[in-house]
Amino acid sequence: MSCRTFVTVQAFVGTYGVNYGRLADNIPSPDEVVKLLRASKIRNVRIFDFDHTVLQAFSGTGLEIVVGIPNGNVKDMGASQDQALTWVKENVQSFLPETRIRGIAVGNEVLGGSDELSGYLLNASINIHGALKKLGLANTVQVSTAHSQAVFANSYPPSSCIFKESVVQYMKPLLDFFQQINSPFCLNAYPFLAYTYDPDHINVNYALFEKSPVLVDNKTHLHYDNMLDAQIDAAYAALEDAGYKKMEVIVTETGWASRGDASEPAATISNARTYNYNLRKRLALRKGTPFRPKSMLKVYVFAMFNEDSKPGPTSERNFGLFKADGSIAYDVGFHGLKSVASYSSRLSFKVIRSQGFFGSYLTLFCSVMKTVAHEAVELCPICNWSSCGVKSPTTSCSS
Repeated sequence: MSCRTFVTVQAFVGTYGVNYGRLADNIPSPDEVVKLLRASKIRNVRIFDFDHTVLQAFSGTGLEIVVGIPNGNVKDMGASQDQALTWVKENVQSFLPETRIRGIAVGNEVLGGSDELSGYLLNASINIHGALKKLGLANTVQVSTAHSQAVFANSYPPSSCIFKESVVQYMKPLLDFFQQINSPFCLNAYPFLAYTYDPDHINVNYALFEKSPVLVDNKTHLHYDNMLDAQIDAAYAALEDAGYKKMEVIVTETGWASRGDASEPAATISNARTYNYNLRKRLALRKGTPFRPKSMLKVYVFAMFNEDSKPGPTSERNFGLFKADGSIAYDVGFHGLKSVASYSSRLSFKVIRSQGFFGSYLTLFCSVMKTVAHEAVELCPICNWSSCGVKSPTTSCSS
């Protein structure tokens, strides 16, 4: 085996990422997705499985990826250290370091959802981390799991939030372990769903980051002008109540559907654009929430594409920033595949890739070039690349 050097990194760089789901039979190939991500300057990516075609396509791109162990594999990972080791060797180690796998998500929304799997989640996480440690990868690849708001007993006002009694027996030892290995609490937070379930008591503008009456938490006296901040602070309150005051919360899913059933009237293109556009503006501030103002918010948007094979209501198939053909679903500043292809016809993508993602040719992908190649600048607060020309959170990102 060849000698390889690994660098200690965080699983998330900057503030913005995207979930790349593939429950569809008509979306672009992984190679095309790489072009789309890089042209859109989206660096952080989560997938829900460990598909080798995707991992190979991401090789040498500079994109940071979190792979997923599907819920159907959690039991096996929890039952056998040997299976966990084999899985990590085949699906993580064999792609490093060319593919920047920075995290492993063990299951998705297991607690509060599947009683059968809940008892295996901790052991699965321990076994996966143990395999990473045995292979010398524990400082390179982070282990985590994402939770829905179903793990909370209540979330309003934010300061009153605690974990449900039915999940505490599983949650507390899991949090003990994640605290030991310095992993964050991963939260899937959807103001869209909260508003859809209770439109009579929630102002849609509050859910969309638009101007609305500010809500005050009477216990903490903190002011909230948007629902996402309140949902995140509810998670922080639950963690503090359980004894984990220093654990970071990362939003692993949030988004707004652009189309829905009759029972989902807020699922419109206009609302989806407003939510995602305002979310990018919110992240550009590089600040935390009212309860944790110094902890910069980090978010993965759901999702990359509309996925036509997803079950459930119509909204489930319409969370994409991009349509299945790679064109934008609505305009929040990204470019569709057609515009990327048009540009690539003038400059060979292979030539750029051969130079390395951070080489001098990178500046050619920036729609506003305020820097020259190799000039040292701060990372853009939205897109995380130094090349877009943004030098302060108050400047508009060129992406």
